[in-house]
Amino acid sequence: MNATEILGFSASVLIGVSLGLIGGGGSILTLPVLVYLLHINPVLSTAYSLFVVGTTSLVGSFNFMRKGLVNYKAAVVFAVPSFIAVFLTRKYLVPAIPEVLFSVGDFEVTKSVGIMVFFALVMLAASYSMIKNNKKVTADESTELYFNYPLIALEGGVVGVLTGIVGAGGGFLIIPALVLLARLPMKMAVGTSLLIIAAKSLIGFMGDVSNISVNWSFLVGFTALSVVGIFLGSYLSKYIPGDKLKKSFGWFVLVMGIYIIAKELLWS
Repeated sequence: MNATEILGFSASVLIGVSLGLIGGGGSILTLPVLVYLLHINPVLSTAYSLFVVGTTSLVGSFNFMRKGLVNYKAAVVFAVPSFIAVFLTRKYLVPAIPEVLFSVGDFEVTKSVGIMVFFALVMLAASYSMIKNNKKVTADESTELYFNYPLIALEGGVVGVLTGIVGAGGGFLIIPALVLLARLPMKMAVGTSLLIIAAKSLIGFMGDVSNISVNWSFLVGFTALSVVGIFLGSYLSKYIPGDKLKKSFGWFVLVMGIYIIAKELLWS
């Protein structure tokens, strides 16, 4: 195992730490780690990312369930259209994308490059969500719950397609939706988000199984390290202010997004 691979496996712990600390961000790290440090094909990496993030989020959600910080009604309303969208996307849409998207002269944009650039754009959107000071996206324990069913279901479907294409859990979209559209308190929104991410990511991975050859020994080992990370992140969350950490992570994601776009389009 070379230095890059060691760094890649070490980074898997950070994926879990991110999920444990801020309830999201794990998928933002997973795909670049698998592609750039462990040199796995981007299309296969999106499938692996679904399994890693799904399993790690599921483990993390148990702690929120134990504390009563998961709203199952909101999870079902959001998750059902998301389940359908992510499964269909992984089963039919991703395999149908042509290997060469388009070419201009000698410049060719392949399926792998397209996925990475699209993922980088998702990263830029996520970084904005993390960096900005959005004081309106708040709810406390006394806020009366209200479910805007059509909008929750619509966003669930959109996040499902997003998850299916790039293997991202979409926590940066799910948490604001749960706070704004279901008026959940922030901690409950994080717990509910983890459960939704877990379910739809693992269902999306199931849509992939028949299309890919899975290296289970690698995938289970990588995921196990990420699970260790979420326990570490949950512990550290008691001592590290979540808002400051989220903003710092947002700047990191912004830089990574710009780097991926430059690498795929300019330096490849």
